[in-house]
Amino acid sequence: MKLRSTILLLLLGLAMGAAAQLPSVSRYPKREFRGAWIQAVNGQFRGVPTETLKRTLVAQLNSLREAGINAIIFQVRPEADALYASQYEPWSRYLTGTQGQAPSPLWDPMLFMVEECHKRGMEFHAWLNPYRAKTSLKNELAPSHVYREHPEWFVVYGDQLFFDPALPACRDYICQVVSDVVSRYDVDAIHIDDYFYPYPKPGLDFPDDASYARYGGGFANKGDWRRSNVNTLIKKLHDTIRGIKPWVKFGVSPFGIYRNQKSDPLGSATNGLQNYDDLYADVLLWAREGWIDYNIPQIYWEIGHKAADYETLVRWWATHSENRPLFIGQSVLNTVQHADPANPSINQLPHKMALQRAFQTIGGSCQWYALAVVRNEGRYRDALMTEYHRYPALVPTFPFMDDKAPGKPRKMKKMRMDDGADVLFWTAPKAKTEMDRAIQYVVYRFDNKEDVDLDNPSNIVAITHDTFYKLPEGNGKTKCRYVVTALDRLHNESKSVSKKVKE
Repeated sequence: MKLRSTILLLLLGLAMGAAAQLPSVSRYPKREFRGAWIQAVNGQFRGVPTETLKRTLVAQLNSLREAGINAIIFQVRPEADALYASQYEPWSRYLTGTQGQAPSPLWDPMLFMVEECHKRGMEFHAWLNPYRAKTSLKNELAPSHVYREHPEWFVVYGDQLFFDPALPACRDYICQVVSDVVSRYDVDAIHIDDYFYPYPKPGLDFPDDASYARYGGGFANKGDWRRSNVNTLIKKLHDTIRGIKPWVKFGVSPFGIYRNQKSDPLGSATNGLQNYDDLYADVLLWAREGWIDYNIPQIYWEIGHKAADYETLVRWWATHSENRPLFIGQSVLNTVQHADPANPSINQLPHKMALQRAFQTIGGSCQWYALAVVRNEGRYRDALMTEYHRYPALVPTFPFMDDKAPGKPRKMKKMRMDDGADVLFWTAPKAKTEMDRAIQYVVYRFDNKEDVDLDNPSNIVAITHDTFYKLPEGNGKTKCRYVVTALDRLHNESKSVSKKVKE
């Protein structure tokens, strides 16, 4: 116990030291996006028996929840396939080992994860790759794969197979897949990562000359045309999602550099691959036009990296959020494997967290990758639990989607159960629409004479889907006050109700 206290004090000191060199920092924000990516392409699910995999996923979610993670980004479509019961695409080889082979016994990993995340008060973001159809040409496609019916939609680039982004039929199909997911699953968001046009291979141009000749009229060059193709898909995806469930968010996690200053004076002081020029992803336009609801640039480098300095990029993105929620994509391993340039005796986590929280335009971060957190690489999970995620955090609001709070909980009362436990019960507020419906409740606890401060997350004792809270066992003489608020699907918080109790 003494060692744990010493470690905590050391972490606190390091964090405060890093923060002292930066703008004002909110040490324990009440609202913060705390995400983690769970990927399939690393093979961690392949061929694992159903019940074993379910236990593994539950264990990961429990570990992540304890580490303060409040959103899971789960890979469900790596290569025009599915880790769910798709109506259009074959089961993924990353699940069963063979594309098109259903898991046995049959189960639906996405449905399972949606339910398990929501049980824990965590958001579920369905992560899809829009264009990739084969990660390697050696991979066998199932008879039901869309390539079998429409080979004309695809092009080979290097050792991979891709949808041609120029074809309207491809965009329609991708939106059809997303529509299926949003319609049938209770997802909180649709998420795509950094794979737009593929990462360029030296000396090899993407083979779209024929498409350019057919569709490129009116464009001065192929680069502008390619960006327009991706822009069209992004807007179409946004409109598709909004038209089905207006509370489902659409987010992207692009490569960490938008443009270098040598390409654009407004770019970052970096020297690496560029979203705009190399992947044809005009991320700032998407944010500015409102086609995306959040942005998580993958800033996976270290502070002091010669070509892509982490601090330079965080400051650049914070200045160019374009009035859309901005979160930072963090590399767990890179962070713990590099020393802080200002203090070589420690890793870079304290400095990175202080930097992230120093800007009002940055609303949180996402960890790459979840398993590195679960494994506590470099004691990263310990640091989240004891310091950076010490208290719960609500997901940030998205007022441009919905800024109306739900009604407050009703009829709150304390009841003694047959087993002797004291439970606080309340009734859900009434709602006229799904957007107004309360789906979670925040339970705060205050000592008898303590001021009620709902902005301080240290007062939160539970974020729950239940309409009850079991009070801790006590001597029945300690006076305190419980306060409960309701949250809707976009985390707008209601007015509060309170109850004085003895516990």
